[in-house]
Amino acid sequence: MMQQLRRILIAGGGSAGWMTAALLAKLFQGLYEITLVESEEIGTVGVGEATIPAIKKYNELLGLDENEFLQRTQGTFKLGIQFNDWWRKGESYIHGFGVIGQDLGWLRCHQYWLKMRAQGRASDFANFSINTAAALENKFMRAKPDMGESPIGHIANAFHFDAGLYARFLSGYAQERGVRRREGKIAGVALRNEDGFVKSVTMDDGEVIEADFFVDCSGFRGLIIEQAMKTGYEDWTHWLPCDRAIAVPCERSADFTPYTRSTAREAGWQWRIPLQHRTGNGHVYSSKYIDDNAAERVLLDNLDGEQRADPLRLRFVTGKRKRIWNRNCVAVGLAAGFMEPLESTSLHLIQSSVIRMVRLLPDAGFDQAGIDEFNRQTDFEYERIRDFIILHYKATERNDTPFWDYCRTMEVPATLQRKMNLFAANGRIFREDEELFSEESWIQVFLGQGVIPRGYDPLVDIKSDAQVAQFLGNIEAVIAKCVRLMPSHADFVAKTCPAPA
Repeated sequence: MMQQLRRILIAGGGSAGWMTAALLAKLFQGLYEITLVESEEIGTVGVGEATIPAIKKYNELLGLDENEFLQRTQGTFKLGIQFNDWWRKGESYIHGFGVIGQDLGWLRCHQYWLKMRAQGRASDFANFSINTAAALENKFMRAKPDMGESPIGHIANAFHFDAGLYARFLSGYAQERGVRRREGKIAGVALRNEDGFVKSVTMDDGEVIEADFFVDCSGFRGLIIEQAMKTGYEDWTHWLPCDRAIAVPCERSADFTPYTRSTAREAGWQWRIPLQHRTGNGHVYSSKYIDDNAAERVLLDNLDGEQRADPLRLRFVTGKRKRIWNRNCVAVGLAAGFMEPLESTSLHLIQSSVIRMVRLLPDAGFDQAGIDEFNRQTDFEYERIRDFIILHYKATERNDTPFWDYCRTMEVPATLQRKMNLFAANGRIFREDEELFSEESWIQVFLGQGVIPRGYDPLVDIKSDAQVAQFLGNIEAVIAKCVRLMPSHADFVAKTCPAPA
């Protein structure tokens, strides 16, 4: 006989806790009693301010009005990420969202570009994507889906926003829909003797809160999943050696980019995220190759506006829990694992975990098959994102510091090596299962970081050189014309979603 769950407890607030609470409140419509425990005293990490286009799906599921969401979070638009000095010092490329040009016959646009490049006749690859071309001109507009024939119909965007304001916005949303917020710290976690399931949490004032299902959103500490349940952690530092970050906001500068900037430094990289009221900056680095004071100097010397707060310091170990769902507890956000913010995947991993949890929601019997499937899908997603991030470090010609020497020469996971070998041969890439990053993403990072295939797909030769040149020239001309007609990012934000000062 199937027994329904009755009570769900979310341990921790921040982006992870409130994104979970808001979505569960919306989808479950009062079926379960949902309590979120958070303490005003425990700060949240709250630096994750850049996203990928999947965030739009999450906001749509909640039924949020996009302009209101941007106003409430000081948000701006993001067409992609600019990578400076990753391949070599002085070289730059953009990983833009969305499509690259258009297909011709059986093949993707980049295959034709590779042939022209081999003849010295190809222009910059950035000219073949509306997202990258617009980003370089600081232009932005939303896609017009009714213009499917034009690149304007295919603009893909994500957002930059203040993660603290986003959590507050979602907190109001969730509580209006019945989530109970309990202020206070969790002092203890009780497990059942017979099977090790979580029974209850004890608050610092002595109150015991029981639940059937627990979502651990307690950040790096993993209060339930690790401290109480001893789930274990898979460490990926040998592939992703950065283990610290310093974050600091500065004044908004005139350079109001519709993209995130990531600049490689001697032992890591620096992020720059433009919001309406300020610019977010951070330095992600490896403590093995640079000390904390030097890392802070690198960050503060490279701000493009006046510093607005004291630096926030974080320590982390890249990797994930051995089981992200263990018995009757699912870890979400930093409690589940940490992938450095290089491709802005932190909020996405929260959203995809919660949606997967809803799809595989157990009854009170906690069938193991559902839990195993959740872990299989989640592990796959984490590992493929991990591989994509490792690629940025591995595919480099930099040998100017010990850090880059290590990254360039390290062995990488077999799953990534296979992709690298295939692309290096004929520029082919295949998306597996429903892995997060599209073929376009992989293509742009490969080419942007100097992985130029030895050949191209032989079927390119179905078209004559003149036909290929005309095909590429048309794409470039149409995109350039569209970009000329687009408003600047600053004007678009000021007109459609200006945040209160």
